[in-house]
Amino acid sequence: MSIEQVNTVDAISVDKSTGEVVMTIADHLPWNKDEPETEHEHMLLLQEKINAYLGFVESGEILKSYPVSQGKKVRIEVIGKYQLSTHAEKFFSRARGIVQDAGVKLDFKLHVATQDT
Repeated sequence: MSIEQVNTVDAISVDKSTGEVVMTIADHLPWNKDEPETEHEHMLLLQEKINAYLGFVESGEILKSYPVSQGKKVRIEVIGKYQLSTHAEKFFSRARGIVQDAGVKLDFKLHVATQDT
């Protein structure tokens, strides 16, 4: 799954340390700050994906598909392959407020690949 499949939940699990249901968005796209049009398209894709995840929660579909989510707080976690650009950080700041108003947390984590030695 990926950010480009906006109507698909990439992964869902329960964070054992917090008890939150974590809906993961896999974001493999670069933040092309030197190409504003591409960066804007990336943000639009991410916005669509986040909106789809919110719809999944608000419609109750999450309870049908993942019954263990009953009564748990939900967090959307974007796992990015690339560091956020300045514009992307502003986007996330605004998006966090909107998502929190819906009772859901939004986090970004940079995926750091490790090499086997």
